[in-house]
Amino acid sequence: MIRQKSTQRLGPRMPSELELPSQLRREPEKDLNSAGGSPAREGTEARTESGTASVAADEDPAANLFPPPLPQPRICMWKYLDIHSMHLLEKTANTEEMKKVLAELLGLSCPEQSLREAITLDLFAHALIFCRQQGFSLEQTSAACALLQDLHKACVATPLGNVEECYRYFTSVLFCHGVRRPPFSIDLFKEEQLLAVADYVVNTYFRHFKLYKYVFTPQVRLDLSLTYLGLQTPKLWPEGHMSVLQAFVKTQLNKELGQLRQLVEEQLKASEERLSSKLASLEQPFQLPPGKAKNKTK
Repeated sequence: MIRQKSTQRLGPRMPSELELPSQLRREPEKDLNSAGGSPAREGTEARTESGTASVAADEDPAANLFPPPLPQPRICMWKYLDIHSMHLLEKTANTEEMKKVLAELLGLSCPEQSLREAITLDLFAHALIFCRQQGFSLEQTSAACALLQDLHKACVATPLGNVEECYRYFTSVLFCHGVRRPPFSIDLFKEEQLLAVADYVVNTYFRHFKLYKYVFTPQVRLDLSLTYLGLQTPKLWPEGHMSVLQAFVKTQLNKELGQLRQLVEEQLKASEERLSSKLASLEQPFQLPPGKAKNKTK
């Protein structure tokens, strides 16, 4: 008797939080990446070996039915614009010069020809103008632009609606820069500055959230086909039967339309008769009752 050999593999045992050393606890991002990345890859390999169909997550994001998970909130100061980039932007004298330097820093090759690059450039240019109006420091400006960049990436990661998830992610990242709790958050912004950044992002980005998603994400179409178990596949009728069916349907439609037209005409005729009777009663002169008329003559 042949026994089927199991192909399931056990992954490495993940240590608990108490077993982790203090140095690893201070790096939650590495722990999350190591804990969430390798088991997923091992699970994909196991499903591939067992013969089941598996879809890679790096393929077309529009093929997934659910939005991808958002990254963990973290401090994003100097993430995209470092101190050297901020000094270059600070030296610009006008908006055109600032957009030119910003396009080079963001890697936008031809914003004059690409609609997406032009929108991205305008988004961050107005964000820099807002930071200058608020009197933000270089660190605060870099963090605000990085926060907006991460929010934009979360928005365009999927064509499906995820405005609530993006707003929760935005507030979480924003609070990472308003509360002193190292190494998870710092007090980079004051309370009124946090409110100003939140109001600006809500009024400029979330108010046009669907427009950004329409421009930066592919269009998704759903082709749905249903198969009922236990039912025979319908057979195609011959041409002679189809002509007979079409003639029958046409005859029935003409009959129903004739009845409907007759009913409408009868209702219109009845309404016209009621209206004419009311008009005739109004046109007659008003006559007093006989008793009241005699009293007036006396």
